[in-house]
Amino acid sequence: MPAPADIVKVAIEWPGAFPKLMEIDQKKPLSAIIKEVCEGWNLPNPETFALQNADSTNFYITEKNRNNIKNGSILRLTTSAAQMAQQLHERIQSSSMDMKLDALKDLANSSRDITFAQEFINLDGISLLTQMVESGTDFGDLLSFTLTAFVELMDHGIVSWDTFSVAFIKKIASYVCKSAMDTAVLQRSLAILESMVLNSQDLYQKVAQEITIGQLIPHLQGTDQDIQTYTIAVINALFLKAPEEKRQEMAHILAQKQLRSIILSNVIRSNKPINDEMAHQLYVLQVLTFNLLEDRMMTKMDPQDQAQRDIIFELRRIAFDVECESNNSGSIEKRKSMYTRDYKKLGFINHVNPAVDFTQIPPGMLALDNMLYFARHHQDAYIRIVLENSSREDKHECPFGRSSIELTKMLCEILKVGELPSENCHDFHPMFFTHDRSFEEFFCICIQLLNKTWKEMRATSEDFNKVMQVVKEQITRALTIKPNSLDQFKSRLQNLSYTEILKLRQSERMNQEDFQSRPILELREKIQPEIMELIKQQRLNRLCEGTCFRKISSRRRQDKFWYCRLSPNHKVLHYGDLEESPQGEVPHDSLQDKLPVADIKAVVTGKDCPHMKEKGALKQNKEVLELAFSVLYESDEYLNFIAPDKHEYCVWTDGLNALLGKEMTSEFTRSDMDTLLNMEMKLRLLDLENIQIPEVPPPIPKEPSNYDFVYDCN
Repeated sequence: MPAPADIVKVAIEWPGAFPKLMEIDQKKPLSAIIKEVCEGWNLPNPETFALQNADSTNFYITEKNRNNIKNGSILRLTTSAAQMAQQLHERIQSSSMDMKLDALKDLANSSRDITFAQEFINLDGISLLTQMVESGTDFGDLLSFTLTAFVELMDHGIVSWDTFSVAFIKKIASYVCKSAMDTAVLQRSLAILESMVLNSQDLYQKVAQEITIGQLIPHLQGTDQDIQTYTIAVINALFLKAPEEKRQEMAHILAQKQLRSIILSNVIRSNKPINDEMAHQLYVLQVLTFNLLEDRMMTKMDPQDQAQRDIIFELRRIAFDVECESNNSGSIEKRKSMYTRDYKKLGFINHVNPAVDFTQIPPGMLALDNMLYFARHHQDAYIRIVLENSSREDKHECPFGRSSIELTKMLCEILKVGELPSENCHDFHPMFFTHDRSFEEFFCICIQLLNKTWKEMRATSEDFNKVMQVVKEQITRALTIKPNSLDQFKSRLQNLSYTEILKLRQSERMNQEDFQSRPILELREKIQPEIMELIKQQRLNRLCEGTCFRKISSRRRQDKFWYCRLSPNHKVLHYGDLEESPQGEVPHDSLQDKLPVADIKAVVTGKDCPHMKEKGALKQNKEVLELAFSVLYESDEYLNFIAPDKHEYCVWTDGLNALLGKEMTSEFTRSDMDTLLNMEMKLRLLDLENIQIPEVPPPIPKEPSNYDFVYDCN
């Protein structure tokens, strides 16, 4: 008798017959089980049949995934994947339009299953679909389902994108360029172009020749957010893959076509709420736009370059309303003395040759660009800051030059200039889409803030780093509310004065106050296990609620989801695919797959995960790497996760480690421990307020000379 663990009780359906309840021996070959099922219904040729999940996925059961069959699963006896692929391969070539349409619908649905996809691709099915597209004879639903099937088949990563002809690319591009095109066809065409660009440098060149930004812009002016999302995704892909020298040129074209203002009016300020995918694409566009600054940020100033030196002369001219003197006016020493005095007033570190200040990278020449922009476009504010500080006592002047250089460097760090966009981030700021020179305007607001904070702190040159820390805190706190415009950002900063920052810091410090006396430390140690147990229960409760995870591949945007949750008795992980992102909790019974906690061998994270070792775009992305974890439950079987954010990553890795009896080590656990421990300590010490707690316990009294004493109860 096989062990009970190898026996799975399932129901098997067959059209027109009563479902059959049977026990499947997982050690028995799948072909033998199918043969047994076929014999029960008197069906000949069992080799032409297969088992399939009778759920929304309809995925085939194979020797690789059969371990996912759980007790109570409902399976369906159906045509084998090879047979189905052969039939659909013939049917999509039918001369009858109705038969062809039905076949393409079935193909689009079946292609989501990798088992079927492999069989169809083996029949050279991808080539057949591309020929059908290239022929140009199909329109409407026929073309829509053809492209859908193509996208689903390519998503499995079985066929290289480099294999497609120029004729196919031209045809797909033509669907995007047409003004009146079926929405579904346009959506699939944009998705195909994005994947081509992201997955092949050679195809990027070909797509870039066929599609212009001007042809994509009209799709952003419609009302369909999905089309807008796919369009921005294609623009981002072209931007990302463009050679360094072409990115500035492309940015210039985007500015000419008023892409920013079109996105602002038709997407950001439209009546529809922005979904996660659109937020991600806007974030990517924001990152790629700011990354154009990297070249200037990493370019040192050449002190011998006269054109660059002229910019510094221009800053001096605007500030002090002086024209550059001719070489004959006055002695050389007098001119040098005058320049040195003015450069000192401008706040440069090197008063003799301020060009040396811009040799530090980052921020390099970007700092000088910002200063010149401020001087030209906000001239009154610039002159006021420079003259105001030059008239103060030396020790209290805010050095404009040095401040501008450090501030530019800080803003680049805050906006992560030069870093690749993250796969899971949706952190775009609407205010950066409200101005063509948003970074420069951002700098202009922040340099005025820095000057204001300097005065509020009554700072001296020794306090420079302290002021910069406060300014950084003011900026990051203001950015957290995602201002809709630069004016809103400015207003928020007005409310975050130095006094307000001190209040916020004090409030946070009081919440995190750490008592260091020995009795307090001993009490903390005593309470700590109780708090850790509380955190553990919270993590397990969150696992019981479950989380929706997005499936991500080399073509990121698939909108495919799966859900995982822990059973209330903490003994089983239930998981399964979803058609769309759920609005609330997903009940256990709708999740077909199960994994007993007792079968889990280990939890691995980051680059140790199997899905992070595979070739592809994910491997190169640092942030995705930080959100990846896998559950090992057989010698080589894994359940792979990519958490939606850092919080969910910490919750799940903590919860899984708690289930395995291991220590919870995430940064969120440490943070929760500190917060809860400090709260508990304060509650317990309420009665001791204003009472001095001694550093050492009071001495134990000496023993009495005798123990001949008794308490008389009478």
